[in-house]
Amino acid sequence: MTKVSKTLIFTAAFAVIATSAFSEAAWDFKAGMAYVYGGPGKMSAMAMAPAEKNHEAMMKNAKKVPDNTVFFMDNGTMYYTPGRLDPTGNFYVN
Repeated sequence: MTKVSKTLIFTAAFAVIATSAFSEAAWDFKAGMAYVYGGPGKMSAMAMAPAEKNHEAMMKNAKKVPDNTVFFMDNGTMYYTPGRLDPTGNFYVN
């Protein structure tokens, strides 16, 4: 997996979870796109500048999202925790 893909996965996770139309459909991450969570009700997606310098700047503080990470909203604030959800939506710690 490329560095760009890893960065996109992290940012896209916030975008997908924060939408009100979240479903069990597969997430569709597109290379070269950035997905930004800017706070409650503030989501954006845009094409990233393709320059290597831009990519290096993003990767400088990027962190890999661990497997089995659950993102959720509570009182307008986004959170994440290690764990998983079963098909009925019940949460379990790994």
